[in-house]
Amino acid sequence: MLFKSGTTLGFIAFSYVVLGNLHIPQPHVMCKEICPVGKYCISGDTWCRTPVYRSKLTSASYPRIRRQALSTDGRCGPNNGGTICDPNSTVYKLILSKAAGWCGNTVDHCGTGCVSGCTATTPPPQTSTGTPTTDGTCGRDNGGKTCVGWSTGECCSMYGWCGNTDSHCGAGCQSGPCTGGSIPSSLNSSPAPNPANPTPGSFAIVGRSGVPAMHAGLLPNGRVVFLDKVEDFTELKLPNGQFAYSSEYDPNTNTVVPLAYKTNAFCSGGIFLQNGDFVSLGGNGPLIWVDPTVTDGFDAIRYLTRSSSNAALNGQAWKEPGNKLASPRWYASAQILADGRVFVASGSLNGLDPSHPANNNPTYEILSPTGISSGKNVNLDILVQNQPYYMYPFMHLLRNGFIFIFVAKSSQIFNIETNMVVKSMPELPGLYRTYPNTGGSVLLPLTYANGWASKIMICGGGSYQDITSPTDASCGLISPEDKTPTWEMESMPEGRVMVEGVLLPDGTVLWLNGANQGAQGFLLADKPTMTALLYNPAKAAGQRWSKLATSTIPRLYHSVALLLLDGTVLVAGSNPNEMPVQTVTPKAPYITEFRVERYTPPYLSGTNANRRPTNVVISVRTLQADELFQVKFNAPTGAKDVEIVLYYGGFVTHNLHMGHRMMVLERQGFKPNQTAQVVTSRTPPNKNICPPGPYVIYVVVDGVPSIGQFVMIA
Repeated sequence: MLFKSGTTLGFIAFSYVVLGNLHIPQPHVMCKEICPVGKYCISGDTWCRTPVYRSKLTSASYPRIRRQALSTDGRCGPNNGGTICDPNSTVYKLILSKAAGWCGNTVDHCGTGCVSGCTATTPPPQTSTGTPTTDGTCGRDNGGKTCVGWSTGECCSMYGWCGNTDSHCGAGCQSGPCTGGSIPSSLNSSPAPNPANPTPGSFAIVGRSGVPAMHAGLLPNGRVVFLDKVEDFTELKLPNGQFAYSSEYDPNTNTVVPLAYKTNAFCSGGIFLQNGDFVSLGGNGPLIWVDPTVTDGFDAIRYLTRSSSNAALNGQAWKEPGNKLASPRWYASAQILADGRVFVASGSLNGLDPSHPANNNPTYEILSPTGISSGKNVNLDILVQNQPYYMYPFMHLLRNGFIFIFVAKSSQIFNIETNMVVKSMPELPGLYRTYPNTGGSVLLPLTYANGWASKIMICGGGSYQDITSPTDASCGLISPEDKTPTWEMESMPEGRVMVEGVLLPDGTVLWLNGANQGAQGFLLADKPTMTALLYNPAKAAGQRWSKLATSTIPRLYHSVALLLLDGTVLVAGSNPNEMPVQTVTPKAPYITEFRVERYTPPYLSGTNANRRPTNVVISVRTLQADELFQVKFNAPTGAKDVEIVLYYGGFVTHNLHMGHRMMVLERQGFKPNQTAQVVTSRTPPNKNICPPGPYVIYVVVDGVPSIGQFVMIA
């Protein structure tokens, strides 16, 4: 059975006969031939393109979520198709909805009886006359079912799911103990102007990725792997004549070689195993009419082996010995644990509409340290409760071995060993933060100075899956290990979706990529946000943000960014089209990007470029937790202080950096104003803080990093 559909809002490179949810591929017609009626070519196409119209009988080629429609004429509520009032409407200006079915902002509209966007202390009357749900779905799009007696809550959300969070009982709640509340919109974001950084850094185009850069990682050989889905065009070919869908990029020479794989890695998750192998987990179905050599990847596990000491491994293909996940997972997240096992959570079972729970996989499974699944799927309640916003959850390993998990607006600390929720966080104010409105999340640098306490930052997001969706400028910061965690709010200068955070060795965070309008999905975003931002957590609130350099390249859906060994940031990708597009057209306003950029941060700009620590020698390349080691190096003239940084880049895709973390290590022996230095440092006290795998050590003198070197935490 073919699980992938060809439906988009635009055009694709192949066509189907649709029978229910079964898609029968039709023969391609080459562009060099005359396209038949109803098809046409655009510059750069291989095949004649066919307009495909969305239908409820067809699946989407990305998980497409139904949303409650905004009113176009000021009428709203259950008697008008269930529409809600649009706070950004230019046709009518009043944003709250009256029970009688008209938008307005008077007491009559917003008081008792208001249906959505309400401010009344008395909740609107809700009917519960429908049949109680048996699967957690509810409301007008699900046969009028109610949530009466449903275990996770009796509010029916605007999207047709039962629960008891603000997202369920707040704006747009259809039945149950609804509370009303403000409509999710960009008005919640409170954008704040950010000053220009006096040293903004710079972007430079340095090479080409060879394949669309959907996934990426910095490998132990210092090169970058790019991993993509099956495409009808890339810039690289394999010896068998097929296009390559993965490549290995050398930042030192800006050259690229093709890598082969056997299963479709479309929208997979991933992590580094404890032995340093880079693994890709899950994916999507085969496109045999495009490439018959690549098979089903929904439950696939792919391994890529590279070494800092064995150059013979460079350029070798992905290994796929046939190991499988316990269940199909498309859009899954992964986190390595202290003992080397891998926690894998979420995903779609089949790539079909996530508004139907039968298509979803709100479970987790555990892989062994060698990347073999236990074969057992376990329900994860936070994923169940937050469908359809349950895919690609943000996950961070805490110092006690528990995992912080965030989806939609909800988060918790989860104990894997007991399968229990340790603590639930308050909901993050603002819009939705995970797929299909993903912002970005980072675990801020951990340090010995405060006992390795965790602080997590989540930025950006949006309202719904459409190109019209507003985006969120707000960022929430939370210390989940506090006795009573609360969100501290910051703000970017504008709303952003698909924004991603990259930890920098000087302790700051680079935020870049994304769009000011729209959502994740093909052809669903506009107004690219091309100015990078810097967040400095060491500064006082209100002074932490500054604007950096501006790129010339939009980086939208399927973009990546990661830190290189030299302390610069590689930026690549952007393929918001179902199949690669090389020329801008009205139907495809953003091309598929193969250009690779290198962003040079402020700490390497101007005279800082000549103030790197040099001649770094690390005494031990394989380290345990709580182990002393020496670092010898030469410091620049007048050096005042040093930090030894342990850095894990992780698996990068869809604005998630899975496993990403950075630790500032305990050190002693530095002598100010002296060139030759010998510093003794110590790794973190346990592997919850530094789980096993490949790390980079940077020597950072007065904020300027050395060239990094790979080590292994064993």
